[in-house]
Amino acid sequence: MKTTANSPARLGAILTRILAVLALACLLSAPTLAQQTPGGTVITNTATATYSDGTTSYDTKSSPVTVTVANVSGLKITPDNQLDTSVVAGQTVNFVFTVTNLGNFDDQVRFLANGGSILSSGPGTIQDAFIDLNGNNTKDGLDQSIYGSNPNVDQAVTRSPDPLLKDRFNVVVVVLVNNGATTGQTIRIQLGNETGASPWDNLATSGSGTEVRTLGASVNGSRQAGGDIRADIANDAQLQVSLSAPAGPIALGSDISYSVGVCNTGARDAAATTLSGNSGVFIVMPVPSNTTLKSGQAFAGSQLTLYTTDALTTAPTAATWSSSAPGSLSSVTRVAFKVATPLLANSSPCSANITMLVTVNSGINATTPIRQMADAFANNSIASLIKDQSDDQSSGPQTPNKSDGNALNPNVVQPNAASGTPLQTTLQAVGNVLNGPLGQPGASGPSSTDDDYTNLSVSQGIAGVAPGGNTTLAGNALTFENTVQNTGNANDTYTLSVVSFPANGTGGGATVRLSTDNGANWTTLVNNGVATAVPNPTLAVNYGSSANYKVEVTLPLGLPVLAGYNTVIRAASANTAGVKNDTIDRVYTGFIRLIKTAVITNSTGIGGANDAVPGAVIEYTITYANISSNSGSNNGLLSATSVVITDDGAGTNNWAANATYVANSASSQLTLPVAVPNYGNIVVNGASTSLTDTLPGLQAGVTGTFKFSVTIR
Repeated sequence: MKTTANSPARLGAILTRILAVLALACLLSAPTLAQQTPGGTVITNTATATYSDGTTSYDTKSSPVTVTVANVSGLKITPDNQLDTSVVAGQTVNFVFTVTNLGNFDDQVRFLANGGSILSSGPGTIQDAFIDLNGNNTKDGLDQSIYGSNPNVDQAVTRSPDPLLKDRFNVVVVVLVNNGATTGQTIRIQLGNETGASPWDNLATSGSGTEVRTLGASVNGSRQAGGDIRADIANDAQLQVSLSAPAGPIALGSDISYSVGVCNTGARDAAATTLSGNSGVFIVMPVPSNTTLKSGQAFAGSQLTLYTTDALTTAPTAATWSSSAPGSLSSVTRVAFKVATPLLANSSPCSANITMLVTVNSGINATTPIRQMADAFANNSIASLIKDQSDDQSSGPQTPNKSDGNALNPNVVQPNAASGTPLQTTLQAVGNVLNGPLGQPGASGPSSTDDDYTNLSVSQGIAGVAPGGNTTLAGNALTFENTVQNTGNANDTYTLSVVSFPANGTGGGATVRLSTDNGANWTTLVNNGVATAVPNPTLAVNYGSSANYKVEVTLPLGLPVLAGYNTVIRAASANTAGVKNDTIDRVYTGFIRLIKTAVITNSTGIGGANDAVPGAVIEYTITYANISSNSGSNNGLLSATSVVITDDGAGTNNWAANATYVANSASSQLTLPVAVPNYGNIVVNGASTSLTDTLPGLQAGVTGTFKFSVTIR
């Protein structure tokens, strides 16, 4: 009897299982998991063989065996047990940690609510802590706070086969060193679990304490990690800048007065630094955007005043300074005031307050406040130990960037240490507005920009209705497009309203509705001749910009033809009460008017000179006119591009049955506003019983005549 216990196929399957178990065991015991196979990867193995029966060769293969790589969690937080740079009282410091995914799959890391994953000790106050996704040590973009009243924050962290890619992110803890901090004290910031021996990485979770832990499902369960950074307090010069400015609003073209001074609250003298060969302790004041340094200032309290025209992107210590102001103060970007050499320590010795005046430029967007922040420059006794963050990849406390965008120079003590927030002076927002036809908000009508207009005409309900008659159909909804222009000095929001609308016809009243989103949504302000109670729509328009809106007007049945019906739309400023501008959306019930008259000339000797006797001549005059308005400038006018006038003597008329057309008597000419002879193309049919006058166009306000004569038979 044969047995298969030790067959090659059986041994191969057993060997495969043993290898898989051994691989998983090695994976779980490895201290780090760099370059590991991602969790979820399917490993497939199929055996093949060839053989022969002595004559013919064959090949075969086994059924496949698959092994799925398990998810393994791993977490690391650095640095650990790090004594970093010395700091001084009143300084704002960034403690930077790196959180790394050591697992083999994309995972999430949990930070506890209300800053529960952060511990601190020593003379420092945590101001904020945030996940710094782009690594610039500044809270911006999608960076999320993990301090204060925030709930649990779960941050995704991918696991790339390449460890240089997105397998980590930074956490920045912002700490304000207490003003009373003294030499020898230490600030310690801990992120995550710190129990046991260092390093505190890739540990099993307990579900309690200050854990920072993973969330993904894995064979080894959730993992936690921790790190800590310490910074010693050192004695040093410590400059604190005081800056005051009016809150505003300030009108454009007026002055802003800044008062600035500096105190040395540290334990050592603040020694002189050098700006373009000039030695001293300096306060540097940028000239704010949208302002110009005012001329003729004495700058009382400054021992020496320097000027630079270099861009703010140039570090103050690298800029070129001069004690003489340039000819054009509009080119000055910063002013430096020398206040001492040196600035003495202890008891908060302070410089005199220095006043600097700037004039707010005219013609700017008053929506944006004027921002200002001053900086103090001196030599620090521990300057060589203070880091900046200009492409500095090291972890630990980091002094924040200066307000002008330059990385903090080692010889610069952070100004406004209490807040670091630039002062803002708001500008006086003055509203103004133009409201007019599409693309022409500044159009003017007969008297002003309040009676400019856009003319449109209905086409239904007017056919066959002579002057003096009424429209025969309702409806005829017409859509106007108007433009609002912000001519004020700041972003503004305009309220659109219907000031007046057409009177009722025999079939009811007009309906008026507005749209500020190109017709996607409408607000009905007048319904069948009655104003509604719905809120008026608003239109936000940025400084110096324009925006369009639509107005739909529907006239009722039974209005006189060949007349214009006004709907007045108002745009009112939110910035300045009472500032407004109107425009007219005018609907015409037809705008080409024909009036026919006849003059009889009797030269037969029978009857009077104007008697219609056989042989007398009748001269017909058809006066044609575009009755739509055309006064003012840049308005939306109604022009007829082609007008064909027909006088059929054998149709609705009967002159062909009783009179004979006088050859070559037909003429057409414009009469107003200027005379234009031979205007139009006249065609007489073969039987001389019908005439047409085709006009090339008829502009708004233009009048002309089409004449011809017949002889009574």
